[in-house]
Amino acid sequence: MRKKRNRGDQATIERPQSYRQAITHFLALLGRERTPMILTVLTNVLSTILFAMVPWITAVVIDDVVEVMSHQEGGDLWNRMQTVILWPILTILFIAVVNFALNYYQERQMARIGESVSLGLRERLSSKMTKLPLSFFDNTQVGEILSKATSDIDKISEVLITGFNQFVYSVLTIGIGIILLFVINTPMALMVVSILLLGSILTGYVSVLNQRLFHNSMSTLSSLSNATEEALAGNLVIKSFGREDRFIKKIDGLIDEQFEAGSRSQFVNFAIYPSIRFVNQCAFILAAFFGGHYAIQGVITIGLVQAFLQYVVQISEPISNAAYIYNSFQGALASIERIHAILQLDEDDNTVHARSLPSETQGGISFRNVSFGYGAAPLLMHDVTFEAKAHQTVAIVGPTGAGKTTLVNLLMRFYEVNAGTIAFDGIPTNTIPREELRKAFGMVLQDTWLFKGTVADNIAYGRADASKDEIIGAAKVAQCDSFIRKLPQGYQTVISSDDGILSQGEQQLLTIARAVLTNPKVMILDEATSSIDTKTEKDIQTAIAGVMKGRTSFVIAHRLSTIRNADLILVMDHGDIIEQGSHAELLARDSFYARLYRTQFS
Repeated sequence: MRKKRNRGDQATIERPQSYRQAITHFLALLGRERTPMILTVLTNVLSTILFAMVPWITAVVIDDVVEVMSHQEGGDLWNRMQTVILWPILTILFIAVVNFALNYYQERQMARIGESVSLGLRERLSSKMTKLPLSFFDNTQVGEILSKATSDIDKISEVLITGFNQFVYSVLTIGIGIILLFVINTPMALMVVSILLLGSILTGYVSVLNQRLFHNSMSTLSSLSNATEEALAGNLVIKSFGREDRFIKKIDGLIDEQFEAGSRSQFVNFAIYPSIRFVNQCAFILAAFFGGHYAIQGVITIGLVQAFLQYVVQISEPISNAAYIYNSFQGALASIERIHAILQLDEDDNTVHARSLPSETQGGISFRNVSFGYGAAPLLMHDVTFEAKAHQTVAIVGPTGAGKTTLVNLLMRFYEVNAGTIAFDGIPTNTIPREELRKAFGMVLQDTWLFKGTVADNIAYGRADASKDEIIGAAKVAQCDSFIRKLPQGYQTVISSDDGILSQGEQQLLTIARAVLTNPKVMILDEATSSIDTKTEKDIQTAIAGVMKGRTSFVIAHRLSTIRNADLILVMDHGDIIEQGSHAELLARDSFYARLYRTQFS
């Protein structure tokens, strides 16, 4: 038996932009699974042929029984009946056993192939994500990436596991069945095929109509969900302004729209399959009527009438599922196309480089006439030039959107400059392998990120080979050893960014410990103290003072009190460095920095 589609399942039809390319990509995905796929198709062909033999064997048995009953009587009749029936029954039983074995092989093989292809795609996609430039993630929504990594791959796997066998079975069953209908009786075959073809055309039209209605239903549901989410998120504001009635009226209106759109979609959806069954039953009834008529006239035998009716039933089922099979393959090909588009994106070039960092680095950084813009957007930086000597502390200040984080991203080669040169100890960074360059940096980001794992594993994220003593040492430097030991399992406590075990300040201390453990030559602190309490900030400042010793440090902060002692302050605005110098020098100039400083301390 073949799996039937759940008639309640509906999804928007997705079509690939290029069928030829999508099919080519599909065949490429199969790779070494092509031979098992071919064997599966061959077993499917054999299984379908054997299945099609059963009605014909049954027809022969019925005709033989009728023949025996019309010429034999008494004991001879029973003996003759045994002879006529026994071997056909054994043959049908043999076919059933062989078909069971073939179907089991097909299902098992396709399940293995589907999982194998799915696993391979997930591995390739995961590997690709780590090699894509940061600009890709800037221009791509997280939900879109997750969709490709989950639903698209699942859709491909589902089609391979169930849809492919069903497709081959349907094509073969319809083809063989129609041929045998014409072999039995051409006029009856023409009548049945015409009715079924008309039903298929009607089904296709109704399916397209249903997709439009379904799309409209999903659009109204999306609007309702957005409005509900907005109401929940802004509940306090809504209540404070007494706007509950307005929101209730708005949501009630969207509920009515969604109900009407959903009702229309469901009406057509649930009308499709009864309509298909009605057409199939009409074909069966007419075939039975004319078959009986021809049998009475002696044109065909009763056995052949029975075989004809069985073939009508056999081809009706795959025709009923044709829309589902077609839509499934359309969606799978579209998914393959989307995933292939990701796999073909240009990666960060990290293969050919002129130089590597020496074993002993100092940490000197220089920008020479650097210009940069995001993609095709206008340039954000113009001819930026400065030099940070080894072991100096460089502060980067400026209003929101001034380009502070962008400058740091350029340091670590998350983006490539449009013009100019960035050098590390005199070596242009674009000639240094990214992985090697980034090992020289330690970074504390504005938004803390902890993965689900132990405290020790989170601290050792940048150095998986770190010993327990080294992890504890880094935690002590970052002023977090004391609160870690108070956790239920100490350094073995399992944590994550959103489990509520650690406060925001404690999470930030852990990220500092993580950076300290890598022993970088250059430390980058991006808004490191912008979201923590006064006591924790004091602890961090004490720790950072020790961490910065012997290292070049870049500090980004809106609170100017934290960077008064910096060796060099870079004042940025609209992507450019408009001033640079020490705190005293910049105050003496009485320009942008001085005004910014007075604004904060007035």
